[in-house]
Amino acid sequence: MNVDKEQSDRNLPELSPPSMEKPAQEPSQQPPRESTAPTPSLPQFKQPPSLPQIKQPPSLTQVKQTPSIDPSALFSGGGISFLTGNKNAKFSYGYATFKGKRASMEDYYETSISEVDGQMVAFFGVFDGHGGSRTAEYLKNNLFKNLSSHPDFIKDTKSAIVEAFKQTDADYLNEEKGQQKDAGSTASTAVLLGDKLLVANVGDSRVVACRDGSAIPLSIDHKPDRSDERERIEQAGGFIIWAGTWRVGGVLAVSRAFGDKMLKPYVVADPEIQEEEIDGVEFLIVASDGLWNVLSNEEAVTLVQDIKDAEAASRRLIEEAYSRGSSDNITCVVVRFESA
Repeated sequence: MNVDKEQSDRNLPELSPPSMEKPAQEPSQQPPRESTAPTPSLPQFKQPPSLPQIKQPPSLTQVKQTPSIDPSALFSGGGISFLTGNKNAKFSYGYATFKGKRASMEDYYETSISEVDGQMVAFFGVFDGHGGSRTAEYLKNNLFKNLSSHPDFIKDTKSAIVEAFKQTDADYLNEEKGQQKDAGSTASTAVLLGDKLLVANVGDSRVVACRDGSAIPLSIDHKPDRSDERERIEQAGGFIIWAGTWRVGGVLAVSRAFGDKMLKPYVVADPEIQEEEIDGVEFLIVASDGLWNVLSNEEAVTLVQDIKDAEAASRRLIEEAYSRGSSDNITCVVVRFESA
């Protein structure tokens, strides 16, 4: 039976091609929208506030272990005397010396009070040896003896100091003729005579005074890179070169010293002298470079300004220098002036 195709198509339900558009969904069938408000759990994914504050324990990162001194390894002492002609003005002195981190001790010191031509004279000195201790020991035993026996010591003290230093150096070099190994020493000295203070230095030990609470340098280190020292060395036929620091002939880090026969005449024992009135001076510090390498003049003065006992002040300076990492022998003399 033939069926008219057109009629047949009319009898069939009308079909339309599937729409490419997304059918609209009933409101009730739409998935719930994501809330724009933060859920309570979101802040928990942030770094906890305490985390940035967590640091290494102070004992691990901030606190350094400072070396301390065995009291039995630090030798010290002191005394008291009066200024010549003034029984109401006295001074006390203290000294301390410590081998430190060095294998041997090359520092020496001298504190002595004696009568010269009817006047009381006080001598204080620190001698820092290099290449051994024999030069520093020789200075301790002979320098002040040669100075006090100089015929012009009382009437022309400055000239006597210069001549005594040069003579002591010459005498020592004469004794050293048989020595194969060279050695030398610095010298920083203070002489109290009446109301005068005369400071003489050779090398890089140092003398500093406290006046009205301020640090007053009474000596200038003799270093090869000092312009005047370099000129003097070069005019004498020597030279300085850099070898970790500036050195005379590439060997010695000071430009003036006793001994060192291989470096004469470039390294001399001619002292630089400074004269001060004692009036107004609170105290003196005479020390080897084991102290001055780690403490400035101002730091040293401030550290012991309130320590009235001179020996205790000397010990305190050495303890502080060692705690700051000084790797050298450390020797210190403190002289404190008092008015009764």
